[in-house]
Amino acid sequence: MKELKQYQLAERLEQALGNPSDPKSRMSFHQTAQLDEAESFPEQEIDWLYNWQLQHYYIPEDCGGRFKSFEEFVAFVRVLSRRDLNIAIAFTTLFWSNLAWMAGTEAQKQTLAEAMKKEHVAMCLAYSERDHGSDLVGGSVTAQKVEGGYLLNGEKWPINRATISQFVFVLGRTDPAGGNRGLTLFMVDKRQLDPSQYYNLPKIKTLGIRAADMSGIGFNNCFIPESVRLGEEGQGLEFALEGFQITRSLCAAFAQGATDTALRTTLNFALSRRLYNKTVVEMPHARRTLANAFIDILTCDCVNIGAARGFHVAPEQFSVWSAVDKYFVPDTLERAVNDVSVVLGARFYMRDEHDWGVFQKMLRDNAIISMFDGSSVVNLHALILQRRQLAKKRARRQPKQIAAIQARLAQSFSLTQPLPTFVPQKLELFSRGADDVLQGLETMLEELGQLQAGGVAPDILNQLRSFGQIILEELDAQDALIAESAFEHGHDQSFESFELAKQYCRLHAATACLLMWLHNRQVLGDFFAQGEWLVLALHRLLAPLRASLKPMPPVYYEHAAQELLRLHAEDKLFSIVPFQLAKSSTQETHNHATAPELQLL
Repeated sequence: MKELKQYQLAERLEQALGNPSDPKSRMSFHQTAQLDEAESFPEQEIDWLYNWQLQHYYIPEDCGGRFKSFEEFVAFVRVLSRRDLNIAIAFTTLFWSNLAWMAGTEAQKQTLAEAMKKEHVAMCLAYSERDHGSDLVGGSVTAQKVEGGYLLNGEKWPINRATISQFVFVLGRTDPAGGNRGLTLFMVDKRQLDPSQYYNLPKIKTLGIRAADMSGIGFNNCFIPESVRLGEEGQGLEFALEGFQITRSLCAAFAQGATDTALRTTLNFALSRRLYNKTVVEMPHARRTLANAFIDILTCDCVNIGAARGFHVAPEQFSVWSAVDKYFVPDTLERAVNDVSVVLGARFYMRDEHDWGVFQKMLRDNAIISMFDGSSVVNLHALILQRRQLAKKRARRQPKQIAAIQARLAQSFSLTQPLPTFVPQKLELFSRGADDVLQGLETMLEELGQLQAGGVAPDILNQLRSFGQIILEELDAQDALIAESAFEHGHDQSFESFELAKQYCRLHAATACLLMWLHNRQVLGDFFAQGEWLVLALHRLLAPLRASLKPMPPVYYEHAAQELLRLHAEDKLFSIVPFQLAKSSTQETHNHATAPELQLL
């Protein structure tokens, strides 16, 4: 496997933190379980990350930071998330600084960048309200214009880090008449407020991420200067929705890290637990379940890494790409975690019996990811609103446009190609009918059809071509159905429209897997190149759309299980880019390396 520089930061952070299975390491499972039980905010752990200067990688280089790419970013977020989602989420509220990089003045950007680097400030996002939820337009917090600034009134709730933060991005109503242009965004430094004019709401007791500062903030004629307004009055909703496009892919990385740990701790159990004169991992049902979860992780890698790179290449399309990423990855991985819980048996429900209860903790914590930054329903709704335009644009493609799509896809999915600097100002509320991934499908299938075997077994290549044709047929059928259906306005979309949006996500994910494989066969090692995992991934994605698909050969699953066991034994990330994790110091590692192979499942 070729070394990829964009993953070096994640590896350095991983080694600095140490193996989380070691109780003495930083952010160990033992330590984070204690914080969770006590519902104590992880102040010391957050301070360590600041002192390691991880906050610099949230700041663009032109603002004095070290952020280079979203691909690098989501890799180190996985390193944090595999230890503890509470710490990862709490620290990564820093990512809301993107609102300043996107909409702020030079003075606002420099103020925030310096505060992040030198004063170790954190920030929160004050959008939602108790009575309005995700209906941002219906929000009732007002920002009344007065001489020199605004008066804020009302409450925002629930807000992560509302109490333990210095900066708060507040979405307030500046136009009493309401509407989409009635909201304005403010970057408020709480340290500069009159303490008598704002207050913190009580901590909320939550099912997961129990150590989080999940609370709220209220304002009572709270004066804020005009200098903290981002952009012009009325642009707040636009900035908020464009900001969500960025953070949705980040949320997918949280789920990837959590699922790695859930699968890894289950393997710890399955390799050591003996029943009926064999280990659990030797049992066919358990082995297939573990292999399927591994395939789901690889599938989600192709979607999320492709999206992370695509931000730099085609940001104008991310009202579509980010909605697919945010719906598909957390939803798929949440089901994968639930599936592997069967292998643990009763222990999945225990809070300290196995690996300090990290599986049960990840199960609880991971469940919130699909709700962050727009729930699954919100993201599917965003796709529905654009689906008709996507079908029209695909039908009208010209040869010149197809060539441009092909070039952008190569840059988005080839992990060795350099990426342009991300320009957040290029984000659009709507993609104007563009989605390179599925609109470049036919060209990709032509490339697949011309591909020489070259290390890929002929039967694998034939199956990939067959699955590619199914993707095309399903997409054509869905486009035709969309073109013939009546447009559904506002929030009146039917149940059937949501199901079609879910299918679109599956087709998008399947195509992303093929694109990742086509562009990286010479880069990501033999297991990736041979393509059996890809056949399994496409089968899992397309089987719900095609009930006639035949089962895959059991030997494919066995090879996937063997690769999973190899990565586990070598302390490698479960990923298409399996970089080195901090080594385990226990004898258990050596036992993993000699785990028995099964010829058939």
